[in-house]
Amino acid sequence: MNTSISVLLERKGSVVFSAPPDITVDEAAREMELHHVGAILVLEGARIVGIFTERDVLWRVVAAGLDPKTTPLGRVMTRDPATVGPATSIQHVMDVFTERRFRHMPVVDGGGLRGLISIGDVLRWAAEVHRQEAEQLKQYIAGGYPS
Repeated sequence: MNTSISVLLERKGSVVFSAPPDITVDEAAREMELHHVGAILVLEGARIVGIFTERDVLWRVVAAGLDPKTTPLGRVMTRDPATVGPATSIQHVMDVFTERRFRHMPVVDGGGLRGLISIGDVLRWAAEVHRQEAEQLKQYIAGGYPS
């Protein structure tokens, strides 16, 4: 699991959906639904000022009784999200997701946004690695591996 997070970004691509902090929660949620994503980055120009996730909708909007059609995204976003660099190991990202209990993290390099990684991206990668290892072990046991 010492593989860098940049490997995942190469596989999934670097497309990141974003919105400015002055749009409404309703508009942001519609954008998330349109793109089938669980989070969007909140940007002022090229600067990351927050992240807005499905949990934010539930906890900071619905549970708080706010009107999504009038509440600005900047009021309910998670401010200054944790970020990682592209050389960060997948294991470290998994540890951060577990310890800090969130599911999305921007990947930045030299202040520039490189992508957004999710716990789903990490789990898909881990499942593929385990499938490959299991197949190699089966081949080895069956005598199909050169010695």
